[in-house]
Amino acid sequence: MDFSNSAQSAPKVPKRIARTVLNALKGGVVPRIGLPYITVGRKLEIQALLSDVDIIADGGATCRFIVGKYGSGKSFLIQAIRNYVMDKDFIVADADLSPERRLQGSRGQGLATYRELIGNLATKTKPEGGALSLILDRWISNVQSEVIQESGLQLNDPKVGALVDQRIVHVTSSMSELVHGFEFATLLSRYYHAYLDGDALTQQQVLRWFRAEFTLKREAKEALGVNIIITDDNWYEYIKLFAQFFRYAGYAGLLVMIDELVNIYKIPNSITRQYNYEKMLTMYNDTLQGKAHYLGLILGATPQTLEDKRRGIYSYEALRSRLTEGKFSRPGARDLLAPVIRLDPLTPEEMLVLCEKLQSMHCGLYGYEPRLTTEDLASFIQIEYGRVGADQHITPREIIRDFIELCDLLYQHPDLTLQAILDSSSFTFASAPQPQVHDSFGTYSTGAVSQQTHQVVSAPERNADPDAGLYAEFTL
Repeated sequence: MDFSNSAQSAPKVPKRIARTVLNALKGGVVPRIGLPYITVGRKLEIQALLSDVDIIADGGATCRFIVGKYGSGKSFLIQAIRNYVMDKDFIVADADLSPERRLQGSRGQGLATYRELIGNLATKTKPEGGALSLILDRWISNVQSEVIQESGLQLNDPKVGALVDQRIVHVTSSMSELVHGFEFATLLSRYYHAYLDGDALTQQQVLRWFRAEFTLKREAKEALGVNIIITDDNWYEYIKLFAQFFRYAGYAGLLVMIDELVNIYKIPNSITRQYNYEKMLTMYNDTLQGKAHYLGLILGATPQTLEDKRRGIYSYEALRSRLTEGKFSRPGARDLLAPVIRLDPLTPEEMLVLCEKLQSMHCGLYGYEPRLTTEDLASFIQIEYGRVGADQHITPREIIRDFIELCDLLYQHPDLTLQAILDSSSFTFASAPQPQVHDSFGTYSTGAVSQQTHQVVSAPERNADPDAGLYAEFTL
């Protein structure tokens, strides 16, 4: 394996980014910034998702399910793609499902997901989200610039306003042909004229409507003259409208990322789960049948969420028949152009490279020279992968948390050595959540997170008992 990206040759990371990345990883979450500094592996998965980006930019639509265990790198992969497509002039929107946010619900849970997506709209110039007003203003500014460039007129020429009006009418007319497009186009026109007149109140009311903050049709009628509002039943139609409009506004397309589908799996009521799977089927069919344009969907799920035939996605036969893996795919040789991308574990070599990057980042943040050699890192990785059951259950999240804690200890206690820490009988590994099970009442429960203490055998013991099973072998 090529170790050219080792700690010695790693690029210098700004302290602000290094602090954010290390704190997030130690807390078990994926940072939104600094991912290029620590990305390793997942080359084939990233290439597959980037092929979707080209389809979206050409006017198509895609839908992918990213499936992996807790801590396997689903959220990391989604955030890495998020950052990449923003650099390609895409608009991105992301949301994590929760008990209050679903695809469909009787108490506004679907609408809560829509509001989260619209609130998190992000562009290259505003990556933190909340970019809706910026996008609308850019659209109007772009139309004005195009008209002035094509006509050769000055901005203050009275003819410019009439030409801009014609261009706006052309865009809104194209939008009005779509489902719910007439009201959407009407509100775009209202926003444009309020922008020209300096009517900030009307602009805010239009933004409120787009953010689904009107709860009664009467309120929308009084404020904006439209007799419809965004609801649990129709919010996805407006996502499709936004994707089309963003293209008119000069962007490449819209990528929507919805993670934590496990929260649908956990819904105790079977009918409510079925309604959510029906909405998922609608979204899947629209993108693959050509009913949506310039739109990409990426959904994150665990293997149980997908495969459980009693309450998972596979319990809905229409989705199971569409998403079931082909008979020829297997671990190590999967079809990554299929709707479902299953994340295989990172190899020990890839984890070694990641640990080198993290050590370099830790040293740069706290200003000290690296204390761990490549051989030390290899020993650490061998111990991590040598845990009982590691071949099936270990995840990057656990190894990363262990390694950052190790770096913290070595920095705070210069008298300690790696061997002294690893040989200590009190050394504990970060452990994953216990398997999720069905209880006797039919509800879904998860085990508490616990820690297990492991005695690490020394080198003589390892030689005396080669079958101890505590070490994994790999070649540098």
